[in-house]
Amino acid sequence: MIEISKTEFEVMDALWQGYPASASDIIERLNQGKDWHEKTVKTLLSRLVTKQAIDYEKQQRSYLYFPLVEKSAYLANESTSIVSRLFAGRVAPLVAGFANSENLSRQDVNELKALIDQWEKDNG
Repeated sequence: MIEISKTEFEVMDALWQGYPASASDIIERLNQGKDWHEKTVKTLLSRLVTKQAIDYEKQQRSYLYFPLVEKSAYLANESTSIVSRLFAGRVAPLVAGFANSENLSRQDVNELKALIDQWEKDNG
């Protein structure tokens, strides 16, 4: 899987919101959270093209960008990587860390229960 920086991820996330998208579209989405400079975003788009995370089509005098990596696939890979790297491949210590620091909401707990119930049904 492609390794991307935190800022590159933010650009990818803006692109995943809807594509194909022009650099202006992406900048507008990014600027809803904080101010981004046009040149910075264009540099990040260029890096992502080089890394083959995104590609573009030229239409008249503009470029329309689209992802080559699905968000769900990227997030699944990153999640597995984090659990493997930080928790020796075990999910329980990660969840325990959140539970012990009171960062789990009632909704998180309900979603985890539903996931466990589904896993038990699927894996009997």
